[in-house]
Amino acid sequence: MAKTRAHVWISGRVQGVYYRSYAQDAARRLGVKGWVRNNRDGRVEAVFEGEEEAVRKMVEWCWQGSPSSRVTDVEVAWEEYGGEFDDFRIAYGR
Repeated sequence: MAKTRAHVWISGRVQGVYYRSYAQDAARRLGVKGWVRNNRDGRVEAVFEGEEEAVRKMVEWCWQGSPSSRVTDVEVAWEEYGGEFDDFRIAYGR
């Protein structure tokens, strides 16, 4: 099965509502690798790598988010699979 990578930016009320923690749980359930972090501009940014179907499900999940989040936009850049991640983690900084 084909592997892919999605770089996403999620807008709305997505910080301070456990969005990253829920994203980590969803990614691990789907077997997706990569990271998620808060950006200074108020968005959440993430990179998802794995089987194409699982990555697409993760991108769809971004619209749902955590129970307290209110997503207004999900921007996706499809990129070449890199295979650089061993797990899915919450990243800090930036």
